[in-house]
Amino acid sequence: MTNKRIYLDYNATTPIHPEVAKAMEPYIQEIYGNPSSAHWFGVQTKMAIEKARKQIALFLNCSMDEIVFTSGGTESNNTVLKGIAEAHKLKGNHIITSMIEHPAILEVCRYLERNGFAISYIPVDNYGLIDSKNIENAITSQTILISIMHANNEVGTIQPIKEISAIAKKNEIFMHTDAAQSAGKIPIDVEELGVDLLSLAGHKLYAPKGIGALYLKRGIKIEKLMHGADHERNLRAGTENVLEIIGLGKACELASENIKSNTAIMKKHRDRLHSILKKDLKNIHLLGHPEKRLPNTLNIGFANVEANIIISELDNIAASAGAACHADQVELSHVLTAMKIPEKIAMGAIRFSTSHFTTNDEITTAGKEIIKTISSLQKKDIAKEPVTDLTDKIKLTHFTHGLGCACKMQPQVLEKVLKNMPVFHDKNILIDQQTNDDAAVYRINDNQAVLGTVDFFTPIVDDPYYFGAIAAANSLSDIYAMGGTPLFAMNIVGFPTNRLPISTLEEILKGAYDKAKEAGIGILGGHTIDDTEPKFGMVVTGIADPGKLLRNSNARPGDVLILTKPIGTGIISTAIKKGIVSKEIMDYTISLMAQLNKIPAEIAKNYPVSACTDVTGFGLLGHLLEMTRSSKVDATIFTKEVPLINGTLEFAESEIIPGGSKSNLQYVSEFLRFDKTISYLDKIVLADAQTSGGLLFSLPEAYAAAMLKDLKDAKITGAKVIGRVENRGKGYIHLIK
Repeated sequence: MTNKRIYLDYNATTPIHPEVAKAMEPYIQEIYGNPSSAHWFGVQTKMAIEKARKQIALFLNCSMDEIVFTSGGTESNNTVLKGIAEAHKLKGNHIITSMIEHPAILEVCRYLERNGFAISYIPVDNYGLIDSKNIENAITSQTILISIMHANNEVGTIQPIKEISAIAKKNEIFMHTDAAQSAGKIPIDVEELGVDLLSLAGHKLYAPKGIGALYLKRGIKIEKLMHGADHERNLRAGTENVLEIIGLGKACELASENIKSNTAIMKKHRDRLHSILKKDLKNIHLLGHPEKRLPNTLNIGFANVEANIIISELDNIAASAGAACHADQVELSHVLTAMKIPEKIAMGAIRFSTSHFTTNDEITTAGKEIIKTISSLQKKDIAKEPVTDLTDKIKLTHFTHGLGCACKMQPQVLEKVLKNMPVFHDKNILIDQQTNDDAAVYRINDNQAVLGTVDFFTPIVDDPYYFGAIAAANSLSDIYAMGGTPLFAMNIVGFPTNRLPISTLEEILKGAYDKAKEAGIGILGGHTIDDTEPKFGMVVTGIADPGKLLRNSNARPGDVLILTKPIGTGIISTAIKKGIVSKEIMDYTISLMAQLNKIPAEIAKNYPVSACTDVTGFGLLGHLLEMTRSSKVDATIFTKEVPLINGTLEFAESEIIPGGSKSNLQYVSEFLRFDKTISYLDKIVLADAQTSGGLLFSLPEAYAAAMLKDLKDAKITGAKVIGRVENRGKGYIHLIK
């Protein structure tokens, strides 16, 4: 893998052009007046705003008074749809748009639908192109607005806006186009296009993020969204964002001056990358129109490969799996779905977007890396060509789309599947799938019972040794949670020999063997298959006294809940994969996940513990729900008392959240009760998908202090009382501060 980072994601956002930054610089500290002020400082900034307005007007071929500054494309689109709908609702309540619009259009349309408006979503063909006849056929006497994007952000297909505008004009309907993605890539002339309204987003054409503009044709009445003073001709209240308005104006000026040369450069790089890929990769598909397409946009469907895995392995090449707004999701793009792209192709769709800043060397290097990655992922007989060496340090999380237990099947889906499975009846079966415990227990005699459990997952850390150690600790945890003692283990291995060297597998196994040795057991064998992703876990066999088993189903009213490890490993692991965690937090989290639950389990044997579970893939709330439902009790969690790994809240606030955590929260939501002070952030952290988390004990309150002291003396420093079992009930969990 190349060590140089190559940016091919210009449709997601662009850097600020050096000349744009230079134009903005004086307005940071020197000319900082409020444009509404009458003194020199205010006049200077007001003049700068009007200069920018003129630059944008020239860029679009309109009058200065037809430009309204906004905070970006999203606000411009909201202003158009809501503003036209509100101002002209007496005329009609019907709006026409397409199935492939940006969420900044589609979500507003859904909002309007909930408020009495009718929306027609026009389909597209396999190229993502709209047939203008379908627009005409959708018009009714109630139609007040047609909104069709100029060019699609995912596949780059350019729509016949001029034709559609003519249809709108003939029927006296307002015509809007979202030109956020096309601006600066192809010429935009509002007179030639015939549109009444047009949206721009600064960060798509080398201006700052957080600034945009709306072209509003003279004479069109629109209801404003922002109320306050009469800024922007009383169309958008709020002190103007002078610095970024200047940046947007300069960016539009540069785009106007260099449109031909920039377009040629972008197209050259786009087509060259496509040629390189076509030469060595056979099973690839161009998505979008081959000709009527943005000159910088190349969306390729790589068959039978998941896009997120491709993105993970292309560590130093920035591209997008579908639209940039959905870059970290596996779900099919709504655009590709509307285009009826086969699932096996759509799942592997990657968008590469070039710039006039892109270099030939970057395209050459990127092409080689993409070919190398796709070739390894698309090999059908992956056992024939094992990798013997990788020159760079291996980062295991980049070889998988999931993260640890976050890749588990959704709890609600698993529950439904297990419910339909036949129950095997044997009087010696003490615990099975019906009890919500994570292990099975079979009684040998009155003094002995055999415990069996299995767990495996994909990497949550980059280092192979620690992945093996954490996976082993996680697999052993269920035995400890049942009050048992492990006897031996067997490996379960899935390994991509065509993508990773065998030495990596050796490191994974070494970590597992060392952790098993710490538990006092051996790993006696196992089963290994070639797989597209690295996966590791263990089947663990243990032993316990049937009369001293710890179950999920015995929690009692009056018990307190003690958690032995901080939570947040799912969120921190996601941040580790993104490379944004400090070494201190990363090292602590890794050591925490590799820590056996052996000592807390041994201490628990000295107390009358009512129930126990380990907190793993279904999160604290998910595993507590298994306890409360099977025990037929309700419980309360004191959210402020739940210990968190440093950085967990900060990352969660930044939406660094694994998909498994969101599924967990959805699963438990029916049983959650919470005060108004409990935020979504509180809930998502409590539902975070854990790997090798702590044990959760339910025990009489009278023993809590003594047990906590024993845990602290044994250096289990994170253990805390986090809640209590309240009463008999249906399993509800009440969250309070």
